Amino acid sequence: MADLEQLGFDPRVFRRRSGALNLNGTCVVYWMQRAQRATDNAALDIAIRMGNALGKPVVTFFQLSARAYHANLRHYQFMLSGLRELPGALEKRNIGFVLRADPEENILRFCAEVDPCLVIGDENPLRSAERAKSRIAAELRVPFWTVDADVVVPTRLLGKEHYAARTIRPKIHALLPKFLQPSPNRVAKVKWRGRVATLIPTVNLLDQIPLDRSVGPISAFTGGAAAARKILGRFLRDRLAGYAARRNQPDLEGTSQLSPYLHFGQIDSLSVALAVKNTDAPAADKKAFLEELIVRRELAVNFVRYNSSYGRFDACEPWADRSLRLHLGDPRKQIYNEKQLEHAETHDPLWNAAQKQMVLTGWMHGYLRMYWAKKILEWTPSPTEAFDIAVRLNDRYELDGRDPNGYAGIAWAIVGKHDRAWGPERPVYGKIRYMSRESTSRKFDAKAYITRIAALEKGRA
Repeated sequence: MADLEQLGFDPRVFRRRSGALNLNGTCVVYWMQRAQRATDNAALDIAIRMGNALGKPVVTFFQLSARAYHANLRHYQFMLSGLRELPGALEKRNIGFVLRADPEENILRFCAEVDPCLVIGDENPLRSAERAKSRIAAELRVPFWTVDADVVVPTRLLGKEHYAARTIRPKIHALLPKFLQPSPNRVAKVKWRGRVATLIPTVNLLDQIPLDRSVGPISAFTGGAAAARKILGRFLRDRLAGYAARRNQPDLEGTSQLSPYLHFGQIDSLSVALAVKNTDAPAADKKAFLEELIVRRELAVNFVRYNSSYGRFDACEPWADRSLRLHLGDPRKQIYNEKQLEHAETHDPLWNAAQKQMVLTGWMHGYLRMYWAKKILEWTPSPTEAFDIAVRLNDRYELDGRDPNGYAGIAWAIVGKHDRAWGPERPVYGKIRYMSRESTSRKFDAKAYITRIAALEKGRA
């Protein structure tokens, strides 16, 4: 049982429900939610360690909920592509996979069926997921541990909300030597042979689920761990060199394209970071990418973990709140309602192209997302309304919507989160950092971008 003693000191493990293990249980249950992958998964690795130490098999449980916050057919189709890979990939590690979709067939019902020794889950900092875990923890009769498998450095070790990259960076860098290590990817010693009801994640499974179908799937991205690894390989081979200079180019060629896969946990930031670190690309390019992947991304996770207002105007910094309120009555040169914005019916061809790209492909470059959100602030009656509209549009159309990165990005653009006050005061913006179409267009060939999106739209008509 030495492995169990070691886990008592593992900083990745958070005990939501403590107590004695059910040594007479039949298995260890891994409740998969955010980390939807069969390898390089810290939560799954710890479940296997526990199963091996107890001499028990491991089974993964996944509930496909039709009520996921702001999710629609676009998100479900991408996620299903990844779920289809899981049964076979988990079987190679001797682990079972059980998929349910009925709301009543939840983790509590499943545990009643299989009588586990304990349950291990993966962390999700979003409010709805956190509430669900707290409720489950109160009702389970066995220990329930969760593992932060979505970041390199466990968020809880940072202890509080950090207000800028400059404050979180030294703390993350101090812990990187401990956590920037390859996953062991152990194999379960006892093979799962349980016989319980499960759905098969086939292509027509979504036809059986009453989900939001108002936004259709896209062909620009194919979901799944295999696709993620392929895209990562192409990025390392063709795009990492020169990344520092090209990263503000709003096209796929200057980016990793990994954000949808990171959002759904089909690939993890740790394995991506190690792959980048181990290449022979220029040091400046590796440093630029790792800063975004680790420091900036984990700053966003930290924000969502520790700030309960992350999806609302109330997340703003005090200086931004004061400044924006001073300018509430400023006249707007243009005001658009949410439907006009959603349909890209503004006077600004660059903004319209960015919005159309998001609607058509499920993706928008990070640099244009900043411009996109700031113009919503400029064209709506209040910062509160601007924030709400930006969140709804982002969550509805982006494949990587409903994510800490998205909420942090909108908060940065509209309410100054992780930024500082900029002077002089401007109408509407106050001291919020300003971006104009002219200054934004100087970073890239805006005319070529607008033309490319117009051609894409015409091809979809």
